[in-house]
Amino acid sequence: MLRITDGHGGPSEFLKGLAAHPGNALALTDHGNMYGAMEFYFTAKALGLKAIIGCECYVAKGSRKDRDKTTGRRDNGHMTVLAKNDTGYRNLMKMVSNSYLEGFYHDPRIDSEILAKHADGLICLSGCLKSHIARACAENRLDEAAKLAMQYQDILGKGNFYLELMDHNIPEETAAMAGLIEVAKRTGIPLVATNDCHYQKKEDWEAHDAHICISTGSLMDDPNRMKMTTHELYYKSPDEMIKLFSHTPESIKNTLVIADMCNIKIDTSKLHLPAFDIPQAYKDKHPEGDGDFYYLRDLCDAGLKKKVPGAGPDYHKRLEFELDTIKKMGFSSYFLIVMDFINHGRAIGVPVGPGRGSGAGALVAFALDITRVDPLPNGLLFERFLNPGRKSMPDLDIDFSDDGREKVVQYVREKYGASRVANIITYGTIKAKSAIRDVGRVMNIPLADVNAIAKLVPADPKATLFKALNEVNELKEYQRDPKIKKMFDIALKVEGLRRQTGVHAAGVVISKDDITDYVPLANRNNKEVITTQYDGNMLGSLGMLKVDFLGLRTLTIIETASEFIRALPEKKDFDIYSIAMDDKKTFDLLCEGKTTGVFQLESEGMKKLVKGLKPTVFSDIAALVALYRPGPINSGMLETFVERKHGR
Repeated sequence: MLRITDGHGGPSEFLKGLAAHPGNALALTDHGNMYGAMEFYFTAKALGLKAIIGCECYVAKGSRKDRDKTTGRRDNGHMTVLAKNDTGYRNLMKMVSNSYLEGFYHDPRIDSEILAKHADGLICLSGCLKSHIARACAENRLDEAAKLAMQYQDILGKGNFYLELMDHNIPEETAAMAGLIEVAKRTGIPLVATNDCHYQKKEDWEAHDAHICISTGSLMDDPNRMKMTTHELYYKSPDEMIKLFSHTPESIKNTLVIADMCNIKIDTSKLHLPAFDIPQAYKDKHPEGDGDFYYLRDLCDAGLKKKVPGAGPDYHKRLEFELDTIKKMGFSSYFLIVMDFINHGRAIGVPVGPGRGSGAGALVAFALDITRVDPLPNGLLFERFLNPGRKSMPDLDIDFSDDGREKVVQYVREKYGASRVANIITYGTIKAKSAIRDVGRVMNIPLADVNAIAKLVPADPKATLFKALNEVNELKEYQRDPKIKKMFDIALKVEGLRRQTGVHAAGVVISKDDITDYVPLANRNNKEVITTQYDGNMLGSLGMLKVDFLGLRTLTIIETASEFIRALPEKKDFDIYSIAMDDKKTFDLLCEGKTTGVFQLESEGMKKLVKGLKPTVFSDIAALVALYRPGPINSGMLETFVERKHGR
């Protein structure tokens, strides 16, 4: 439950406090996943805090591929795995990915085979009380524990495996610790003291308990639910740890030894764009490796001649500027990749949108027929899409018909390889209103009361519970009730935490190599849908190519209507793009508010706005779509725009 960032998006006070002491290091080892690894790494790095990336992996008793129905989650052991260097980080990503894609049974599991395959650059600790070694020690099966410990040391190499001591005032843990110390004496394997840290302060145990209930759908007063057996899972200071393990001071010293050994550096300066297979003639003519740019340039020149016959100097100057920017930023293959799958989509009869978003401002995209909106007469800026002063990956939103989208994605998988293409994960976070509803539910507070309180929190997506509690008088009154006050206290602590993972509706990542060279994978939500473990924001920071394959029902409707029209003898060659942009009948329909089924114009509010404005040119429609946002709506800009349109 450790919060990497606070409710306002900045680093948490916890990380700031650690960073205030030079030389401090912190490891993040989530259960079975690396979801938070990059957010943790970049936040810690910005603060000057050394980040150690790891994972508390689940370990199968036998093979990770076994699905023995007589076994349960209890049979899966735990092991703490840390990345020692860049090789180790890559191996950790591959191993964690494999635990999902091959080893998932109750939990994502690794085994000795996959550990041996990816052991290079890893440091492993024997794990908590739920590890196979600690369990054997707790049950006084020391020979078995020693044998297993030696097997792991043989796999990882001497100096890369440690016996892990924990003390959270749990009797079984105390028994295990005595056994682990004895195993260390027998085998010579070093000891290390760790702290199973699930929350920041000791008094946060109840908020953590509530978070468990939220995640498992349980009530806090349910005696049979999942719960922690101790309140000691908070971050302990160095002094507390030294005192706790004074009987084995070498286990404390080894925490520093391990921290010193772990040094990874995430390189964010490189792009991992897949190589587009250009014609051999361009490879031969440009052996230095920039043949993709010259192929792109020739395609753009040919496309511009076809789409804008007799294009003037303004077009050629703009095209030259865009191509020069694309070359400098290293994005030539990006445009070729997008052009290729769009061409394939059209070739197999999948309707493709004309283009939207900042990408429509690229003349290069228009010349390649990626978009079908000429940016020059529409006054669209290329710099909104690509800017040399802003080093970020291009982001073209590509619309396909909803029933054809998957065909195009499948083409991309087949062209670049299934191991190089994956869906993008999303994280659902607990917002202010849902924090109240979730905590109220698990505390068994009457639903009517909880809903009444939640409605008092402003509907603004950026609203925080802290701000609401200080600004809304009715909420201040509710705090007089001790139980409601307790609900608020817990809700403040769980607000902003992640509650579940999902799959991005459109986002797909395409890599030049196996994705697991750069990003861990998972398939937790749906075994048939493989997702990244890092979300879209992190993928962009890591130089990965993200493409939004948007499935749009409107395109399916347009194509269906076009097919009806083409069925008429005199309209067999009908093309939706042949309709003039100043078509009077179209504008008459718009002025009457008949926009049902028209993308972005069909809401009741937009219909009212269109009827009031009575658009006469295409730019009027563009302005409406741009203005129909919460800010302009609340400021009265829409009414002002309509009045100005009519000269009032």
